Amino acid sequence: MTALPRWLRVATVSAFILIWQGVAAQAGCAPGRVEFRSGTGAGTPVVAFQVKYARTDDERTRGLMNVRHLDADAGMLFLFGTPQSVSFWMHNTLIPLDMVFLDRAGRVTRIAEKAKPMDDTPIFGGDKVFAVLEVNGGAAAHAGLRVGAQMRAGVMPQSAALWRCDAR
Repeated sequence: MTALPRWLRVATVSAFILIWQGVAAQAGCAPGRVEFRSGTGAGTPVVAFQVKYARTDDERTRGLMNVRHLDADAGMLFLFGTPQSVSFWMHNTLIPLDMVFLDRAGRVTRIAEKAKPMDDTPIFGGDKVFAVLEVNGGAAAHAGLRVGAQMRAGVMPQSAALWRCDAR
């Protein structure tokens, strides 16, 4: 058996690394997945959630109503076509939720923690909300999310994103 020439081995390994880096960079933008980071330096922890999308008025109105259980890493991402003023409520919502409000760039602008189940009190998210992530009550704090954190997702406009899908 003849060994491959050195140049071919180096080229093969280099191609594998480039492909792997591309896959890793896109991992945060896989359908049904969002990722958050609170900083930009090397070693900054990344937290991911598996999400369902609420894109239409009907889906956004229904949200997580009547859901009895949500996995620890699961949530719902509410998407609006343009930044706007939004308020949420917990009507017919059976579990406490955190609401993470985001601008068009994917920046966390507000977090409403542990919203009370079955409460019809409006929870104001802000005037320029582009998306809202709902997760289990306490999950945002547990994940270390705070105002200013950055989210990336393939459904967010990449031209405005602080943390784009093609970035590491």
